[in-house]
Amino acid sequence: MNFQAKTFTQLSVDELYEILKSRAEIFLLEQNIICQDLDDMDRESLHCFFVDKNRVVAYLRAFKTDSETVKIGRVLTLEHKSGLGSKLMNNSLEAIKNHFGVEKLCVHAQKQAVGFYEKMGFRIKSDEYMEEGIPHLTMERNT
Repeated sequence: MNFQAKTFTQLSVDELYEILKSRAEIFLLEQNIICQDLDDMDRESLHCFFVDKNRVVAYLRAFKTDSETVKIGRVLTLEHKSGLGSKLMNNSLEAIKNHFGVEKLCVHAQKQAVGFYEKMGFRIKSDEYMEEGIPHLTMERNT
């Protein structure tokens, strides 16, 4: 399994296909989220992912929201409760810091994932709100 961190233009067609396939598998099929996944932020994002046997098994994207903040989103793993999410986040945090050089990171965390993000150093910064029919909280951390 190898880790990749690439801008949109650096992604191969096969990598992009596998990213979109994994996002659909988790968010559409597993979580039943019906939304426009292709929101034009992919073009502005750093795409961080693990590939195993030509399959994207863990993924997130990160993009600047302003001069000081990067938002992390579309976080997924195909192998739940395996430690892969922590491995993805640890590798990605370093790649994001090197690529963007910002001080603050934020994530719109699904409520059920708040504990995971807290272990990664994120702290709750909002009240609970609904996003795509799922309870979320905004969380932040410094790089």
